[in-house]
Amino acid sequence: MSETPTPEELVAGLVRLLTVEKRAADVYAGPPQQDGIGRVFGGQVLAQALQAAQASVNDGKSAHSLHAYFLRGGREGAPIEYRIARDFDGRSFANRRVVASQEDEHGMPVPILNLTASFQQPEAGLEHIDSPMPDLPLPEDLRSDMEQRRDIAAAWGDRLSEQQRRLMLRPRPIEMRTCDALHWMSSEPREPRAHTWFRVCAPITGVDDTPDLHRAIITYASDYTLLGTSALPHGLSWMRNELVGASLDHAIWFHRDARADEWLLYATDAPWSGGGRGFNRGRIFNRAGELVASVAQEGMMRKRAPAAKR
Repeated sequence: MSETPTPEELVAGLVRLLTVEKRAADVYAGPPQQDGIGRVFGGQVLAQALQAAQASVNDGKSAHSLHAYFLRGGREGAPIEYRIARDFDGRSFANRRVVASQEDEHGMPVPILNLTASFQQPEAGLEHIDSPMPDLPLPEDLRSDMEQRRDIAAAWGDRLSEQQRRLMLRPRPIEMRTCDALHWMSSEPREPRAHTWFRVCAPITGVDDTPDLHRAIITYASDYTLLGTSALPHGLSWMRNELVGASLDHAIWFHRDARADEWLLYATDAPWSGGGRGFNRGRIFNRAGELVASVAQEGMMRKRAPAAKR
């Protein structure tokens, strides 16, 4: 890759990241994020686990839902192993269990995520929707989140650590355009709702252009912005080191096929927080206003104790 990757290079890197390698019968390996920092992004583990499950279903069924629990934080730089259990294969539905593991410092495999995915043969059925897409600015009328991040990094100057600056300005394969103010920048309490358009930053073509890959990328992107929604009423931010948090579980229901290289609207809300946890929901719409996926996640959310004065 060049020093500043092109959009095509960024998307090619994401496709490689989400391409799992078969190691044995129902055993797959997911590659690490290139130049990853610290803890593995939860969306990466979710998407690779889904890809492993999808690779084990080859009779025309498509994933319609997944439910996962994050057990431990994975570490960057090491591959992740995905082991499949074929719990059910029926005429209309199938079910797969996936255990994602990483070796610890002693070389022993330790589970970091459990995921169950359900698959269905396509069929016609009764249809209704009671979840219209919000009336919001279109992505063409919004600045990209990366443009806003550059402005913020310049304004904050030395108040950002080098690692915070790298994380904030790191080129990303997912382009995002937020309809509201970037929630992690404001200390003003707001209602727990957020709206962001997203897509990969270059078209997906060729042999990689499959519905399975698009579902995996949507799964990857669904872990962005979601947990932060439950922080909005409290005016606190992870970026300002005011919170300690981690995803606990994640669920997605796929309602229809969608392309991850076309703009999708992620509308999130958080109906509850308490007990050191925040509960968040998401709805993903295509440009036509069709609901393509629903998401739910609960995460640990604790106020960080102030540093002791010396």
